Amino acid sequence: MADDNLHARMHSVSGETRRIVDEVLEYSRRRILADGTPLDHAASEAELRRIAGTTIDEAGIGASRALAIFEHVLAPACITTDHPQFLSFIPSAPSKAAIAFDLVVSASALYGGSWLEGAGAVHAENEVLGWLAGEFGLPAGAGGVFVQGGTIGNLSALVAARDDARIRADDPSGSRGRWVIVCSAEAHSSIVSAARVMDVDVVTVPADEDGVLRAPAVRRALEEHGDRVIAVVATTGSTNFGIVDDVAGIAALKREFDFWLHIDGAYGLTAMLSPLARDLFRGVEEADSVIVDPHKWMFAPYDACALIYRDPETGRRAHTQHAGYLDVLTDSADWSPSDYAVQLTRRPRGLPLWFSLATYGAGAYRQAIGHSLELARRIAAEIAARPELSLVREPQLSVVVFEREGWERADYDRWSARLLEEQRAFVVPSSHAGRPNARFAIVNPLTTFEQLTGILDTMR
Repeated sequence: MADDNLHARMHSVSGETRRIVDEVLEYSRRRILADGTPLDHAASEAELRRIAGTTIDEAGIGASRALAIFEHVLAPACITTDHPQFLSFIPSAPSKAAIAFDLVVSASALYGGSWLEGAGAVHAENEVLGWLAGEFGLPAGAGGVFVQGGTIGNLSALVAARDDARIRADDPSGSRGRWVIVCSAEAHSSIVSAARVMDVDVVTVPADEDGVLRAPAVRRALEEHGDRVIAVVATTGSTNFGIVDDVAGIAALKREFDFWLHIDGAYGLTAMLSPLARDLFRGVEEADSVIVDPHKWMFAPYDACALIYRDPETGRRAHTQHAGYLDVLTDSADWSPSDYAVQLTRRPRGLPLWFSLATYGAGAYRQAIGHSLELARRIAAEIAARPELSLVREPQLSVVVFEREGWERADYDRWSARLLEEQRAFVVPSSHAGRPNARFAIVNPLTTFEQLTGILDTMR
């Protein structure tokens, strides 16, 4: 191609373009339909530089070579998060329909920030958000937006809480003193991160011995800090243990104190969809805002957090951006997702979840979530029956934490490294109260009891 046509090369439909699309789609097809994709493991920067070589230069190395480097060098240096034996942190297990539709979203050049530019995509996302709101017991009219992840979801909700507190107190300058967010000492680190960004204080209150935050401890914080409290955060499924706070007891305090109740359900609120766990979540229906991450336990690809407001106007009031070029959007009553969180530009990241739900139905989701809950209970009983192992806590949801008698942190580290080296599992050590432990986070419907007992067998 002549040099004077280079400006159009990347965007023209040509023989080169067709070859690129065919090769990328064929790789994607093989990856989505692969049976037994390895766990893989990280590589050093020096090793990747040596094997991959220089890939960016003036002329380009071509699609075939670039794809080959990705497939054979870069991708194997990334751990496969949707592997059934990826059991660390909180894994991801996107459905095949959701993964496939993510390709469609990218191919369709969709912008999901405004109704004007993406009405169809926004309508589909809002259907999912409305369905989730109904499942959580929130009133008709509740809604919000899909954001990047739980950190952005928590931050956006708490910004709305602060804005609401200022309006209700008629105190736009915050002259009452520094605002306060109340949460459990077991709350996710993103709450402290959000408070730091907002320049407000966090008051952490102790959970009970079982890790559950209950109303008496919250009451003491409310009495001490008074009308400086803008929000109380309850966790429904802590990352380390999967613990659900006493939301009903905390929500009852709203009858006596004026505060915004936010539910951080990034991982665990999904379990509310299953009859096996629904009773754990009484009180969620009283929340002013909730988040849940579909990329964790609702089988969507990275990255998607559903942020839902009881009264969406509180979110819109706090987050709508104003500028001359945005007047055409802000002067309209249409639902523009960018009005509900700390973002403007956004892809319609809720569409893969919409397509998966529309394809398989909510019943398939309830059954898959129930599988993880039942498997966690079953493997916990197995751990309790093995004399060399002990449960740190009985699981409430699908996180199982346990200790190996006599092991120090170095023993857990060696064991974890061996599991990954043998491509048996990815189980990184954790800790609680200064003691090292092991932890299974179970969200993948393809994880089996036999796989988990096989991992336990390696601890003997």
